[in-house]
Amino acid sequence: MTGAVVTSRDLILEARRRFEAEGIPDAATDAKMLVSGILGLSQTDLVLRGDQPVDDALLAGIELAIVRRLAREPVHRILGRRDFYGLQMGLSTGTLEPRPDTEVLVDAVLPHLRHIVAVKGSAEIVDLGTGTGAIALALLAECPEARAIGVDISQDALATAARNAERNGLAQRFQARQSSWFDQLPEKFDLIVSNPPYIRSDVVLTLDPEVQIFDPAAALDGGKDGLDAYRAIAEQALAHLHLHGLIGLEIGWDQREAVTQIFEKKGFSLIEWRKDLGGNDRVLVFAARHF
Repeated sequence: MTGAVVTSRDLILEARRRFEAEGIPDAATDAKMLVSGILGLSQTDLVLRGDQPVDDALLAGIELAIVRRLAREPVHRILGRRDFYGLQMGLSTGTLEPRPDTEVLVDAVLPHLRHIVAVKGSAEIVDLGTGTGAIALALLAECPEARAIGVDISQDALATAARNAERNGLAQRFQARQSSWFDQLPEKFDLIVSNPPYIRSDVVLTLDPEVQIFDPAAALDGGKDGLDAYRAIAEQALAHLHLHGLIGLEIGWDQREAVTQIFEKKGFSLIEWRKDLGGNDRVLVFAARHF
């Protein structure tokens, strides 16, 4: 990056050119998001002030960010944050980026959560494999009467989730707890939610570098058939649900039938499923058959 590139608009064009030259997908979007994110500029700011000079002290940081993206590090990891369901989530090495498809899970379970609150006056949630805490925190933000425990095996993820709860004013109703699924959870809950690892082990090695290198392997690898986490959750879920409690799960695009069978064998019925933004099966909601 030379001293001649001194406006945010020029920085974006330069970043786009370099990304396109290296075959970076969505080069234009990434360039705009990266530069504007580092400079703290909104879309309106870019329109109104895109031709204003950028402080020389910021140029080195922007150059470093461009180099990191050229090495296939995702934009949101470089920025250290990503928006999810209207909340800002900090990221860390031990967390997945919360992606828009996961918002479908929040959309699916939120009406059920509100119904539980209407009946009981409150609700208890557990988010298994919480990562950034995104799912649990989005539900808490939308439902003030609810409380949540975010569970993860990663201390890094738990620390990140706790910071995100604090950042979004939800820390009083959120607890981060280290556990492998239900192992350290004696409690029962009204709602169990999870976006567990569901990619087959052999497929993990074929993923784009942005995912394979920078997302934590433990949050991706679902075992030989991608279903290990669902079996573990289904095995103990019934014992951790209150009467009329529900389970909401994110799944891989081709896993609806297999995951449904796993939970049906453990006493659950599929009551709702939803597709993601690309039209693929993405979310399943289960209730225990005897409820």
